[in-house]
Amino acid sequence: MTDPRSDGSGADASDMDDFGRGDDVYQPDDSEIREDAGPLEPEDTLDDRGVEDVLDEGYSPPERPLAVEGTGTTAEEQEEGDSLDERLARERPDAPLLPDGDGLGDESDTDGELLDPEAGDRRAGRLTATDQWVKGPTQDGVADDIGIDGGAASAEEAAVHIVDDPEADPDGDL
Repeated sequence: MTDPRSDGSGADASDMDDFGRGDDVYQPDDSEIREDAGPLEPEDTLDDRGVEDVLDEGYSPPERPLAVEGTGTTAEEQEEGDSLDERLARERPDAPLLPDGDGLGDESDTDGELLDPEAGDRRAGRLTATDQWVKGPTQDGVADDIGIDGGAASAEEAAVHIVDDPEADPDGDL
């Protein structure tokens, strides 16, 4: 009696592995296997993330697994579909709109923070010291604003704002 899986050439079923199939599942041969290309170099992408070597950027995994326990992750659940009640149960309500505030400050969820006229609303750049001092009851230093630096400002630099002095000489003489 001959094996029904044989082709009559005397080869048995174990010799059929040469056809790239095992258990009726496609198995690639050595010519089709490629090495992992890895991350793309910056010149091969459309967005510039500011790093020279893409491996310097790092990877941040998600904080939690996404939809692992949700419905519709298996093929059977996808084929069945969800009922309208299940879809409505998963729906999240829209976040409530925050009020615009009362115009007293920059906080919308409090009574407001009154704006300080001495804080200014124009941000200063890098300051360089000068040898000048303001004459008067206070000995305040004077600095020149030489513009915003190319890099990010430190917290101290970002806290400095320009304030117009109403008592200053309009000619700039001290």
